[in-house]
Amino acid sequence: MNASAFPPSTTLDAIPHRIEQLRASFASGRTRSLDWRRDQLGRLQTLLREGGAELVAALDADLAKPQLEAWLAELVFVASEAKLARKRLAAWTRPERVRTPFDQRPAQARVVREPLGTVLIVAPWNYPVQLLLAPLVGAIAAGNCAALKPSELAPHTSAALAKLVTRYLDPECVAVIEGGIEETTALLEQRFDHIFYTGNGRVGRVVMEAAARHLTPVTLELGGKSPCIVDASADLDVAARRIAWGKFLNAGQTCVAPDYVLAHEAIEGALIEKLGETIHRFYGEDPRESPHFARIINPRHHTRLAELLEGAEVAAGGGGDTAQRYFAPTVVRDVKPDSPLLRDEIFGPILPVLRVRDLDEAIAFVREREKPLALYVFTASEEAERKVVEGTSSGGVCVNATVWQVANPELPFGGVGASGMGAYHGRASFETFSHRKPVVKKSTRLDPRILYPPYSRWLTRLIRHRV
Repeated sequence: MNASAFPPSTTLDAIPHRIEQLRASFASGRTRSLDWRRDQLGRLQTLLREGGAELVAALDADLAKPQLEAWLAELVFVASEAKLARKRLAAWTRPERVRTPFDQRPAQARVVREPLGTVLIVAPWNYPVQLLLAPLVGAIAAGNCAALKPSELAPHTSAALAKLVTRYLDPECVAVIEGGIEETTALLEQRFDHIFYTGNGRVGRVVMEAAARHLTPVTLELGGKSPCIVDASADLDVAARRIAWGKFLNAGQTCVAPDYVLAHEAIEGALIEKLGETIHRFYGEDPRESPHFARIINPRHHTRLAELLEGAEVAAGGGGDTAQRYFAPTVVRDVKPDSPLLRDEIFGPILPVLRVRDLDEAIAFVREREKPLALYVFTASEEAERKVVEGTSSGGVCVNATVWQVANPELPFGGVGASGMGAYHGRASFETFSHRKPVVKKSTRLDPRILYPPYSRWLTRLIRHRV
């Protein structure tokens, strides 16, 4: 299907009116009810179940995403988030009693979670279902209205989401705004109570600048060059399989994919060989014929990847077909620290491998660069694991595996430094879209006049001695 068959369904002039409708719906109080929240989360689960085949077909059209990856990483992921939020909603929203200091008694203190209001969720193209609807789970669970902006670079998925969300969810409280840069710019001109953006750092700065005009809080889920450290003690067969899976999932277009490998010099050659063998086992003699390997989102990104590979020493893979948006799963060896492959996030199926003398050199290499969204370490040594976890800073860490730190809903997911701010998944999503409001209730039975002006010298001395 031609992407031009999916024009934006929301005109620029209609955007302010649509956001005002959402704000009016929130002001009416309809989203505050726990029954409404449970109903909408249940409807979202139904959307995924009944509209799943349509969404998977759209993901195939946009990214040639393998069916298992589409179901698991997109639909099942969101369904699990919605199921968890629905199950725990009562506990999450229950007022939290806190201790009252002795000199403030008699009184009671508690923290109440209240919805922020009307929020904007802007999603990227690489996981266009998950990264739009998973934040929506938190927004709904917290009792907000939401404007959703799917990526125009995945037009089939954008159109399918617009249709299904309108059909299954409350259209007065959840709106899908389709379109490109103009529509996104128009959205960012509106006043929201929170903006949740997933994408690259360049656009993240634009979002943050726009939010600043209204003093709107933001959650930025960005990316960065996530390193993978392979220690001399690592099980190389397992490491090769798990690194290759995490790297070439969705053709490398995953924000937490291993971006490059720092391999101990004693095992570098063996690891590269095993990575090549693993690619062959995963995708066959010619990965372009494999139904288990996705495609690059568009020719522009394909050309960018081809330029990154120029002059590199390819150990496995290499090459592609721009017209088919196919880029081979590729391993590059003898990569220099100043290589173009190490400047920006690759976001494609190219895996550079760098040789390091020891673990200390690997840790120093990571610390000299911006803080990544994810960090991976393969080792059989608990001491090496400890050194990496304590000696580096990243959004999250996974030991002897890749990507799985994102899949546990009990763990918050988010970046640090240049890789983002804020977190979500599970309860963290609910908290992101909630305000923790402190409430104090004082008794009227005691009201000592000594606390009021004119203040006595004795009280002043007493207060002073508390310092």
